[in-house]
Amino acid sequence: MTTAASIQDPLVLYGETFISRLLLGTSRYPSPAVLEAAVARSQPCMLTASLRRQGASGLDASQGFWPLLKKMGVPVLPNTAGCHSLQEAITTAEMAREVFETDWIKLELIGDDYTLQPDTLNLVEAAERLIKSGFKVLPYSTDDLVLCQRLVDIGCQAVMPWAAPIGTGRGPINPYALRTLRERLDVPLIVDAGLGLPSHACQVMEWGYDAVLLNTAVALAQEPVTMAGAFADAVQAGRSAFLAGAMTAQDAAQPSTPVLGTPFWHQP
Repeated sequence: MTTAASIQDPLVLYGETFISRLLLGTSRYPSPAVLEAAVARSQPCMLTASLRRQGASGLDASQGFWPLLKKMGVPVLPNTAGCHSLQEAITTAEMAREVFETDWIKLELIGDDYTLQPDTLNLVEAAERLIKSGFKVLPYSTDDLVLCQRLVDIGCQAVMPWAAPIGTGRGPINPYALRTLRERLDVPLIVDAGLGLPSHACQVMEWGYDAVLLNTAVALAQEPVTMAGAFADAVQAGRSAFLAGAMTAQDAAQPSTPVLGTPFWHQP
């Protein structure tokens, strides 16, 4: 959602500037019209799309999904969703670059089919090879500090840790790990996966995260368009709160009205 505050405080990824701090997935919407309306309401900076999956309401490229993406005029972030091997992810990324004519890639390399947890043993090598091939890699990772630091070390200029497993909607299940990442890493951090409520998005933005990526929480809501707007508002609210600087939490109650200067008959 474009506001005066977002224009003055843009998201910067690989040297490119984006007004919005919300990235939106394009799968599982009830219809293409609902997807288009959700995009119009939330005004995301990027739309994720996968070559390995069908589009909105089962539409594939020949039925108009890719033309719909172009019509919406939002930069597309191809992803390697569904890839389980290093070479499969690299090949899919190269194909996506040809189809979408972009060097951007959201790198997903799945290591476990049940939790959809990233393959932490091969993710760094996959990211490094793609970066050497000229890709702007946004790697989907766990909240493991060492893994995320290695991704930064090999050239990733942003990292996308999960809040919870993909599609669970549970929100941040390990706040300590996510806050530690924010304290230790100096690159943009985008929470990817596991957010279910606008309050989840607001919370991670209050911690200093730079953006969030959503799909299921919006697409499977009873009113996806309204939910898309709620998330956009929450992301901006969380960012504004972070920039404003929250008060320090106290262990004991403190009066909000000071005693000094009040009439004596009002003092205890």
